[in-house]
Amino acid sequence: MTIGFLGRKCIRAYAARAVGVTGVAGREARLVVAGGQCRLGWLGLGLLVLARLAAEPEEPIRTIPAATTAELTPSNGWPALDHYRDWSRSLGGPTSNRFSPLTQLTPENVGRLQVAWTYRSGDGAGNLQANPIVVDGVMYAPTAGHAIVALDAASGTERWRYVPEKRGNGLTDLPARRGLIYWRGTDSVGARLIFTAGNWVYALDPRNGRPIPSFGTDGRTPLPTGAGATGAIWKDTLVVPGFARDVFGYDVVTGALRWRFHTIPQPGEFGADTWRGRGSGANSWGGMSLDESRGIAFVATGSPKPNFDGTGHHGDNLFGNCVIALDVATGKRLWHFQEIRHDIWDLDIPAPPNLVTITREGQRYDAVAQVTKIGNTLLLDRTTGKPLFPFRLRRAPASKLPGEETALYQPDPELPEPFGRQDFRREDVTNRTPEARQHVETLLSRANLGWFTAFEIAKPTVYQGVHGGAEWTGAAVDPRTARLYVTANHLPWTITMFRDDDPPPLVPATAGEQAYQMFCAACHGPDRRGIGVAPPLRGLRHRLDAEAILTLLKTGRNLMPPLGVAIPPPQQQAIVDFLLARDRPAVTTEKGRPRYAFGGFTKLLDHEGYPGIKPPWGTLNCINLNTGKIEWRVPLGEYAELKAAGVPKTGTENFGGAIVTAGGLLFCSGTRDRKIRAFSADSGAELWAADLPLHGTAPPTTYEVGGRQFVVIAATGGGKLGGPVGDAWVAFALPTPAGADRLAPKRTAGPP
Repeated sequence: MTIGFLGRKCIRAYAARAVGVTGVAGREARLVVAGGQCRLGWLGLGLLVLARLAAEPEEPIRTIPAATTAELTPSNGWPALDHYRDWSRSLGGPTSNRFSPLTQLTPENVGRLQVAWTYRSGDGAGNLQANPIVVDGVMYAPTAGHAIVALDAASGTERWRYVPEKRGNGLTDLPARRGLIYWRGTDSVGARLIFTAGNWVYALDPRNGRPIPSFGTDGRTPLPTGAGATGAIWKDTLVVPGFARDVFGYDVVTGALRWRFHTIPQPGEFGADTWRGRGSGANSWGGMSLDESRGIAFVATGSPKPNFDGTGHHGDNLFGNCVIALDVATGKRLWHFQEIRHDIWDLDIPAPPNLVTITREGQRYDAVAQVTKIGNTLLLDRTTGKPLFPFRLRRAPASKLPGEETALYQPDPELPEPFGRQDFRREDVTNRTPEARQHVETLLSRANLGWFTAFEIAKPTVYQGVHGGAEWTGAAVDPRTARLYVTANHLPWTITMFRDDDPPPLVPATAGEQAYQMFCAACHGPDRRGIGVAPPLRGLRHRLDAEAILTLLKTGRNLMPPLGVAIPPPQQQAIVDFLLARDRPAVTTEKGRPRYAFGGFTKLLDHEGYPGIKPPWGTLNCINLNTGKIEWRVPLGEYAELKAAGVPKTGTENFGGAIVTAGGLLFCSGTRDRKIRAFSADSGAELWAADLPLHGTAPPTTYEVGGRQFVVIAATGGGKLGGPVGDAWVAFALPTPAGADRLAPKRTAGPP
């Protein structure tokens, strides 16, 4: 006797979510019971399942068990501490740990640090997010004006300059956007400097900055999806994480493409069945690391796209929000671990994984630590991907958005302890002043709050993590202690979804569309989908009327300036008619899933522009990976005006990231107050601070030249913190024995 297709489907659905069922195959299943396992036919199991489904609600908690000690990967001793002395890859080498064994700078003398040199590229102003590399006394870095330069690391004097082709102004068009690599070559192949710009991988001769003709065509090879994060090299294979999607393996000598791993599986590939419908995203903009002893690349991926609307790509959406381990020789997946399933909140895994070694019961084991936007640290076995602590999943709220299917469970781990706030609650509202609290409470009067709360039409959803927790700057790790140091943001955001079912514009364009393209498209996009933080204007007729739009044009709001003077009244009215779809015939609503837009990325701020949440607003955190416990946490950055008013240090939103040294120090910038700071690695105590020309938006680098330890950082401002931009690199060191400051040299001309 059988129970038919529907019964089997019911059983499989239950088995897929029930921890107790360990296998379903053929005509029977294995069920865990107190005394072991028993076998049931389909009918018996079906009746059991149906009875339990009727009697019990969904399990509130599921847990991915931790690897047993016998399952852990014993440490093989790679890399030796001296390996970290060479900062030949941005982020401090293939481990991405940003650790230096240098010890000249200590807690006792760091207070005497002073500016050693300042380099200004003189080719424009812009935001730099690259962690520079230093090899054999030469620093290699990008400039604000779209060039790559080599500097004397002791003096800041320019040795050469190379300007790659520039075709656009997108994020991937920036050369060495977040880093570059120095490859020392072999006995028969010379050294080369590797970076990406646009849809190309470049290889330069580090001696003179000239392209290496034998690499690709005239020193560059195509990169189909562009890149922003730093690649890594194993033997003669260069691994590049693609910005739009996928991971690529190249021959580092010839530039030939060896393999391509699809971060959104193609039909027939593992994971393709986790997408119902097609989306985009799952891209590796956060970066990667590489185990040179095992030939394994570890890649972090972002969320599925489009953000906030998952109605077109139901399912868990592998390999979005994953750490993926790839065999560098073949490009084949070895394992993956997914943090968030069907991420509709833009909560990417934003940073490179760290390759770490932890101690358990007196033995050392190799692992991977991955910090995330929601403030988790995924601690996984290096060769299997199994978690080192039980990984708890909690039943998540169901979607209220028609057509959306949120995942049943989302991460809620206990260890390692989260370093970010996992949700936003009304008791978290700022109490800085009564006026500030009242302002924020008014904003929240119609909002949905809570842990992994899904979106609802025309109702704001407030949550944390859009800018971290962790951000692209990631974490630093001291390999001697297994302490992980990570900067974090603690700011709530408001996201509101709207219907997007406007009829298409007419051809030729109406007067309203012409006026829109002239005055509005630069920010909101020619297709009204929005650019950056400027919200989409499709579906505006569902949320604003003509009077409200005209008022906005005249007064502005948030980042939108007043335009009432710039746009003549007849064109204002034409724009209103275009945005409300009154200048073209109505269309019958398409059957099937609704189409949505969102109202832009909006921070929850009080009436004076401060975060609408209780401090701290930015922190520096130390996590002991051996125990999973947070050892200390301190505010990072401050507002001078609040300090003057007697407000304790609040921390600020930050995008810098720390480095750690064997001298017992952390160096970190990226705060709104334009400072670089040194902290005790043991306690988090602030030991030194210096003003920068503008805030830094990249981790610093430390190196030694001529017996002198330097700390260098890009201080160009801008980026996600906004504000003015510049072109400066600033290096600090202890005073020379004679006590004379080293003044910033003038820039010398590079090659034409």
